[in-house]
Amino acid sequence: QVQFVESGGGLVQAGGSLRLSCTASGTPLSISTIGWYRQAPGKQRELVARISSGGYSIYADSVKGRFTISRDNAKNTVYLQMNSLKPEDTAVYYCNKFTTPGTWGQGTQVTVSS
Repeated sequence: QVQFVESGGGLVQAGGSLRLSCTASGTPLSISTIGWYRQAPGKQRELVARISSGGYSIYADSVKGRFTISRDNAKNTVYLQMNSLKPEDTAVYYCNKFTTPGTWGQGTQVTVSS
């Protein structure tokens, strides 16, 4: 069974940066399109960015130009570099397969203070 583990979250001031990491056991991330998602309190989970097996990436309009998704296949890890963070980026961030999502991990909390 695939298990995703997210890390790298924390508390940061507006304008700051964080880099999130996503690893998985039970599957090579390199063969799948992987998405980073977030869920803020009282809101539905939303797709933030995704990266294909070939490295093609797509971003939500709200993060375009500020976030960068990348992957290191040797480390079986997908990253989300978040720059120019805003308070509205505050959420729990998750990663998962984009096409056929598996079990969701615990996520990593990102809190951006104003």
